[in-house]
Amino acid sequence: MSGHSKFANIKHKKEKNDAAKGKIFTILGREIAVAVKEGGPDPANNYKLATVITKAKAANMPNDTIERGIKKAAGDQSGVNYEYATYEGYGPNGTAIIVNALTDNKNRTAADVRAAFTKGGGNVGTQGCVSFMFDRKGQLIIDKEECSMEADDLMMLALDAGAEDFNEEDDSFEILTDPDSFDDVKKALEEAGVAIAEGEVTMIPQTYVSLPDEADRNSLQRILDRLDDSDDVQSVYTNWDEAE
Repeated sequence: MSGHSKFANIKHKKEKNDAAKGKIFTILGREIAVAVKEGGPDPANNYKLATVITKAKAANMPNDTIERGIKKAAGDQSGVNYEYATYEGYGPNGTAIIVNALTDNKNRTAADVRAAFTKGGGNVGTQGCVSFMFDRKGQLIIDKEECSMEADDLMMLALDAGAEDFNEEDDSFEILTDPDSFDDVKKALEEAGVAIAEGEVTMIPQTYVSLPDEADRNSLQRILDRLDDSDDVQSVYTNWDEAE
């Protein structure tokens, strides 16, 4: 992983997202609704809801908006039902793309995703066609500037809590966990006063693909931009080496 600053990539994504808070709030609102319907409106007894609330606050979602979303979902059990959907496919030069969506209309979402791939000369494949190229892992990013703990001490804290791997980058530390251990490791870091810049269960490419041709990079970017425009799309993973 040397040479790849994942924190820099995250900051870039956050800057891009800051220009589209309307979409972010829509996405978070849906996640809140699903969490409330699955586990109730009390974050103290609903870890999934507590996690979404933390994510919402990190995105600067106003507290009153969060509370309204929780109350609406709690009092509207017969309202809109959202479903998770995953799509897999290929971009230029065989780049692998995974799209996670949360939707109330799978037909609409599937059409939007297919149109996005087509826009960049890619194509949607069958379930499982590219996911084997990724590992599902918990990933925690620690900003070095916000961390007073020595690297060795941070590594031991994470490993003792159940982390699988620890990597040091120029500007950050990366901690990887098994998805089932993610919550335990995150909690241990928080209890030790470690500020987490980004934390989620994500899909990490086993290998990265370079796109030396500018036309291919532009085509892939068109796919990613089109997917980003969809309110149904929650997250997109690709094995494109953006640091090339």
